[in-house]
Amino acid sequence: MNEIMRTLLELQTLDFGETQNSKTAALIAALREKVPAQVLGHYDRLRVRGKKGLAVVRNKVCTGCHMGLTLGTFMTLRHGLDLQLCDGCGRYLYLPEEPNTPVEPPAPLKPVKITRKRKPKTPAAETSGA
Repeated sequence: MNEIMRTLLELQTLDFGETQNSKTAALIAALREKVPAQVLGHYDRLRVRGKKGLAVVRNKVCTGCHMGLTLGTFMTLRHGLDLQLCDGCGRYLYLPEEPNTPVEPPAPLKPVKITRKRKPKTPAAETSGA
């Protein structure tokens, strides 16, 4: 996740938080200065309508509107090349950061012996040679 998305996520958390005090307002103002004006304008338009400006992507689906993403949009998000908007709801999309836990290799598979069933001989096949 790039720096703009981290800043927007933190801003959204503070905007939709329950408590608003002077310390929170100062932190919100500092975060808003870090975000480009065009991105902030789009975020504010969504916020005025009571919507969150960011949505998590899980299983190639926007959690804001539950619409599937195109492969190109998903790969752009995965590589972190650019900001992406959801085609359905207009929210900025981001992938949650994955924990860096080592993955255990799967256990080796045991060989399976395949037994074939033979067809029973038909009496017609045995007598046809006579």
